[in-house]
Amino acid sequence: MAKKSTKKAPKPLRPQLGDGVEILNAGTVVEDPITRTLETNFMPYAMSVIVSRALPEIDGFKPAHRKLLYTMYGMNLIKGPRTKSANIVGATMHLNPHGDAAIYDTMVRMGRGNESLLVPFVDSKGNFGKAYSRDMACAASRYTEAKLEKVCEELFRDIDKDTVDFVPNYDGTTTEPTLLPVTFPTILANNTLGIAVGMACNICSFNLEELCNTTIALMKDPDHDLATTLPAPDFVGGGQILYDAAEMRNLYDTGRGSIRVRARYQYVPGENVIEITQIPPTTTVEAIMDKIAELVKGGRIKEISDMRDETDLNGLKLTIDLKRGQDPEKLMTKLFKATPLEDSFGCNFNILVAGQPRVMGVREILGEWTAFRMECVRRRTYYDLQGKRKRLHLLKGLEAILLDIDKAIRIVRETEEEAEVVPNLMIGFGIDEIQAEYVAEIKLRHLNREYILKRTAEIEQLEREIADLEDVLAKPSRIRRIIMKELADVAKNYGQPRRSEILYEVPAAEEEQAEPAVADYPVTVFFTREGYFKKITPQSLRMSGEQKLKEGDEVLWQAETRNNVELLFFTNKCQVYKTRVSDFEDGKARDMGAYVPSVLGMEEGESPIFMLLTTDYKGWMLFFYEGGKCAKIPVASYATKQNRRKLLKAYSDKAPLVKAMFLPEETELAIRTSAGRMLLVGSALIPEKSTRDSLGVNVVTLKKNQTVSSVKPAAELEISNPHRYRVRTLPATGALLRQEDTAEQMTLL
Repeated sequence: MAKKSTKKAPKPLRPQLGDGVEILNAGTVVEDPITRTLETNFMPYAMSVIVSRALPEIDGFKPAHRKLLYTMYGMNLIKGPRTKSANIVGATMHLNPHGDAAIYDTMVRMGRGNESLLVPFVDSKGNFGKAYSRDMACAASRYTEAKLEKVCEELFRDIDKDTVDFVPNYDGTTTEPTLLPVTFPTILANNTLGIAVGMACNICSFNLEELCNTTIALMKDPDHDLATTLPAPDFVGGGQILYDAAEMRNLYDTGRGSIRVRARYQYVPGENVIEITQIPPTTTVEAIMDKIAELVKGGRIKEISDMRDETDLNGLKLTIDLKRGQDPEKLMTKLFKATPLEDSFGCNFNILVAGQPRVMGVREILGEWTAFRMECVRRRTYYDLQGKRKRLHLLKGLEAILLDIDKAIRIVRETEEEAEVVPNLMIGFGIDEIQAEYVAEIKLRHLNREYILKRTAEIEQLEREIADLEDVLAKPSRIRRIIMKELADVAKNYGQPRRSEILYEVPAAEEEQAEPAVADYPVTVFFTREGYFKKITPQSLRMSGEQKLKEGDEVLWQAETRNNVELLFFTNKCQVYKTRVSDFEDGKARDMGAYVPSVLGMEEGESPIFMLLTTDYKGWMLFFYEGGKCAKIPVASYATKQNRRKLLKAYSDKAPLVKAMFLPEETELAIRTSAGRMLLVGSALIPEKSTRDSLGVNVVTLKKNQTVSSVKPAAELEISNPHRYRVRTLPATGALLRQEDTAEQMTLL
């Protein structure tokens, strides 16, 4: 008899995700309206970023900054010695669980050594990097040390007197302040950048002394003219602010605007160098050097022989060596226009007030801060008042036993049970339980007349102080005077001279100097297949012999033009490089010429395939592709107001390009196909496209494996028997084409 199998039937296979993780309801499609998904998933995230991460509140801090500073305050780092940054980062994670790297980056930016803030809050020691350098990174947190700057006393003044609300931290093990009771408007004292979801903020910094004086003036007179005490922002990196009264007024009124800042420099005649020591806050030394190098390589700046970064412990210094005989003022004017040495700081004063983001002007921000500070002072005053009232109440009870100390001792001694001591004292002296408890806790050695008289002598002083505090609470004007005194003290103790110079008048001729007049004279230009460009004057051309070319090279374009004409080089990577004929030096026929890819800084493997000369950007560029399509692009599409030297997507890369040609006016074109057929088409019937990288329209209907092989203007062909052409219409384009019956005359192409 066969044995019965003990093997169990295999379980049906279920889809698995990874090791041991089953996919439930695999293949089930759950429909959910997108509006509900946005409400339940995206909106909470967006609100969290806006309210709890990216935007600063009226005290001037984002949550990450506030958590770090409060942790350092709790570690007694205002008056205590510095400690390792790693210790601070670890302690801060009790309040901020977003990772040690994010916390350390926050501390680095607030450090004095990093030079990011006009009023730094962290006294740093070690390499904290530099805000003006892209490549100068800070050292790891285990190598640096930090403590709080002395000015942080103004951030935490009376924080233990219920001046602000406290909330539990993320795991409920401790509490943290929702705001800091700052005694000066930190929101405008330092620059702040924040990018939230659908909104952002970018706040510029103002000089601390000017800011405090302006706040005081506004508290005295709400219609105070801000420009008289707060002329312009002040940046930690200095620089020169190009003052625009209308723009500054708009910034102060609306909270939005733009401030032009340029670098400060000095010319050293003996060494023939320019030393740049201050740069705009929106750029870095490396970005400036990269841009200048690009201009020198492109031939737009010819006055510079060398450039180097000489930044050291003394501060930033970018040194530019000039060629002999060059004017440093004219060079700097050109650099201001073409490089980040002059840049705009775009302001957007978007601040959280009572949990709501608001874009406010300077006057409104200072008004909101004053209201916030008045509430802090009011809560502090009330806290002090309550403490003094409690103290007075206890001393009143102590005063009651002054008349008969022996009676108090007798009551305590004769009371049989300890629990009855307080009630018996209450009955014996007519005091309440709190007072009796206070009397009962007095040590035996203090039950003498001298001790009691000293304590009760405070009563009169306390009564005067209580009356004064009650008067403060009853009169907002007194609270305002307290705030103004605190602001004056901050300005006196921590105020510093302005770092950014204000230029109220910019030389009128500066714009003209920035673009010096280009010499206008006739020239003949040559462009070869290998990418060499030559510019020769007529006199030199008449005296020259045979053109010198690279072996195997040939001239593709030769044209008589002017020195001030613009050049557009279209490349094999669908890009166009813009320059001027004047950017190339005059040459001779025996010269090989300038290698265009090198002069214009083209990418590796990139080479020019077509050259266009233009002065007014009129006409069209025609791009013919193998598949029979043609894109007719107005040359005006390549004109830019910003004088950009390189444009991407000059033409389409979706099909191989057969021919690029310039069309100054409408004409007739002859198109040859690989099948040996020729078509004549009027260019006016080809619709123009506004998008540069458009494939255009279909002008030739091709059979399978056929392509467009060449294109020429019909005027260049000698076509006999034109009656042999017939007219037909292509449905795809509506263009009228004439197609030859036979292929005999294709040899003309």
